[in-house]
Amino acid sequence: MIAAAALTGPVPRLGVLALAALVGGALLAGSVRGRALAMLGALGLAPVLLLADIWHSPQLGSVHRHPLAAALAAVVALAVLAAVAREMSRRPWLVGVLVVLALPFRVPIEAGGTTSNLLVPLYFVVGAGSLAVAVPALRTGDRAPARAGWIERLLAAYVGVYALQSVYSADFEKALQQMVFFYAPFALMLCLLRELAWDRMLVRRCLGLLAGMAVVFALLGFVEYATKTVVLNPKLVVQNDLHAYFTVNSVFFDPDIFGRFLALVMIMLAAVLLSSRRRNEQLPVVAALAVLWGGLVLTLSRSSLAALLVGLGVLATLRWRPARTLYVAAVVIVAGALAVAASPNTFGLNQGLNGASSGRAGLVSGGVRMFGQRPPWGYGSGAFVTEYRRQHPATSTTLAASHTIPITVAAEQGLIGLVVYAALVLVAVATLLRGARGDPVRGAIAAAFLALVFHTMLYADFLEDPTAWALLAIGVALANRPPPARRRQAAASRRQKAVAAA
Repeated sequence: MIAAAALTGPVPRLGVLALAALVGGALLAGSVRGRALAMLGALGLAPVLLLADIWHSPQLGSVHRHPLAAALAAVVALAVLAAVAREMSRRPWLVGVLVVLALPFRVPIEAGGTTSNLLVPLYFVVGAGSLAVAVPALRTGDRAPARAGWIERLLAAYVGVYALQSVYSADFEKALQQMVFFYAPFALMLCLLRELAWDRMLVRRCLGLLAGMAVVFALLGFVEYATKTVVLNPKLVVQNDLHAYFTVNSVFFDPDIFGRFLALVMIMLAAVLLSSRRRNEQLPVVAALAVLWGGLVLTLSRSSLAALLVGLGVLATLRWRPARTLYVAAVVIVAGALAVAASPNTFGLNQGLNGASSGRAGLVSGGVRMFGQRPPWGYGSGAFVTEYRRQHPATSTTLAASHTIPITVAAEQGLIGLVVYAALVLVAVATLLRGARGDPVRGAIAAAFLALVFHTMLYADFLEDPTAWALLAIGVALANRPPPARRRQAAASRRQKAVAAA
């Protein structure tokens, strides 16, 4: 009874507000020691809020029955975390590599009566990385960290507004989970990644790791298609049984998320093709692209295919004249329109717009009506599903979640949240594109981010996807990097100091 009262009272809401303040401190702190304290505070508060939320879930049944064993397991986990953190402090580049390695993998966890697929390996890496950065910073004293820019300020504002609007939300529990599972750990991840020296070696390691994982995942998708079996997600098994087509999802729980991952990796590999003239680099990239293209087709994710086209269009615009890219894009659009006009039934248009979009057109119109009912402040953070079902009782549980991020923000947070979201996207795009024409790595990051933003217009998960935070972090780090001439001068100065010291 005490736990139930605590969960429904002001304590969790105050906890979410405090977590948002710590996230803002980690993103904007003007000193290394202040940032370290904020990171450690967020790292400690987030699990407390999570445990309070899921304390009575079946997932923790064994903890209630065997508390001593659970405590021992927690001690072992903390010891492993400390060991990994120590290794990261010695080799900072490990943070980037391990984050990339952990990005795709999710573990089903029950919270609030629903099962969420959470990035548990990534949480472990972020926790270890935060300890590796924060603990030495507290010991060595105070110095100025990397200066926070507009992207960090707007991210802090977005998280702060989200926390404030969770106070009056019709589904506060959902808002709490969003803060604990996504915004807080991903903000810490951004703090870690933006401080790394993203040199050529680290970029090659991370891209090679991404490409290798994507190829393996695509091959697993081929096995699924050949055997007509699905590794994960029982709901997808049911859908495949009901339709003539077969959709694969590999290690992902959703074909659209699998398709998004493949599309983003393909965009980055395409950037390598545009910038490299070495045959020993181009041939493996072409082979990988062929495999990934096959995997992307088997996902049947139209939103991912469209996102891939957007990313390739951005790369083409950065590589060649924009007018030439527009001509090619116009040809592609006309060809697609002709194909739809020639065979509308193939694209599901005989079912109407709502049927062709798998019910998403109805979600958009319903979300717009919700925004019209409370335009200034919305229904509260995380409340879209709850309020949509209340207004549409006949809606199935699978068609109540919004699949368009701007509509979700407008319905939940009104003009207040919509202004912050729009400012964040515009500033991020401007920052990532600035200087991208002359830098293939920055061009790849910008193209992938724009493709991801487009995908969120058709599927959802913007700041709920760690890839968005990772792209922003790397883009900020590259944008803050000094020009080549200054880097060469700094390297020469370091060599002179090393010689003098010897």
